Amino acid sequence: MELITPKLAKTLRTNWPDQSGRRPPALKLFSPSGAATWLIHSAEPSEPDRLFGLCYLGMGFPELGYVSLKELQNLQISVKLHVGLEIMDFTISIERDLHFKPTHSLSTYALAASHHSAITERSEHLAQAAISLGIAA
Repeated sequence: MELITPKLAKTLRTNWPDQSGRRPPALKLFSPSGAATWLIHSAEPSEPDRLFGLCYLGMGFPELGYVSLKELQNLQISVKLHVGLEIMDFTISIERDLHFKPTHSLSTYALAASHHSAITERSEHLAQAAISLGIAA
């Protein structure tokens, strides 16, 4: 799967000057085998491998920061599946959530994530975070 389409890459470059997080994230990446999730907001135009967003590795500590697109693209997760007496080995990669439609600013997602120790898309969590930030929910 192509993690970042040309259209998304343009949006990420456009979002770069907005490090305040007032704009919504452009896309959501996730690990199909666990809780790791990235809400990607922007990419540095002079260094498109450097992405900025809300990062959560599944350990209870979501944070705003940078991540390498190349590292995400090259990440291979080994999975063992027990089916009856057989063990199936395969690898999976990071995927883009094709159904993600951001409803709030990155700063709203970040505040909600800090309150709930994980990235959340629950409307009531995001609405409360937006109210706390003084943004109309």
